[in-house]
Amino acid sequence: MDVKRKAFQGLTNIIRFNWHFYLLACVAFVFLGFGFGMVLAMLILSSLLVSYYIYDYSNLYELPWLENSQPQSILNINAGFDESSAILSQKFPSAALHICDFYDSKKHTEVSVKRARKAYPPHPNCLRVQTSHLPFSDHTFDVVVAMLAAHEIRSAGEREKFFLELQRVTQSDGRIYVTEHLRDLPNMLAYNIGFFHFLSKKSWLDTFEAADLQVEAVIPTTPFITTFILKKRHGNAA
Repeated sequence: MDVKRKAFQGLTNIIRFNWHFYLLACVAFVFLGFGFGMVLAMLILSSLLVSYYIYDYSNLYELPWLENSQPQSILNINAGFDESSAILSQKFPSAALHICDFYDSKKHTEVSVKRARKAYPPHPNCLRVQTSHLPFSDHTFDVVVAMLAAHEIRSAGEREKFFLELQRVTQSDGRIYVTEHLRDLPNMLAYNIGFFHFLSKKSWLDTFEAADLQVEAVIPTTPFITTFILKKRHGNAA
């Protein structure tokens, strides 16, 4: 059975999980006056239109970067909100799918994630894990997926340890797929100050380098979403 997203599901979730921001914007609109209020309204409207384009209109949730993969074992990592496991299960029905959630309310304090967890309970087979340790043997998975999740690890040191763990559990010829917004010009124009929640391309590359991972390809799903395809560097496969 196909996993079909509802119309406007992405846009609705963004408003639902971040309603406090839009409430404050409405208050600001009232007190800023017509001119500044209209500027604020246009900025919010543009960000919502971009979000609709990304999460409801584009092929993001078709996972196009995995089209040529034939995995036998998949590790799917999320940060408290999982929209990809059902898609992966449908896309690769014969693969062994393991789902892990590294969300820690003490470290990852985004209120939007807390609301998302209430609205969408974790997958029944989801395993709670720590970013510093994944309970799997070395070289277990030929595909590892971290979709719109790893940026929630705000500490560079914690993020490095996390990717070292991803590297450890990935097979020597396996691939790690990291899909994220970037702190770049398109996302700045779309989300204005909200783009500071994202990490720069350099930050990601530094993390991958520290984890002894090599970037095999960089795929722009839209101008606002980037997928890094990573593999182990030569010499660390044994």
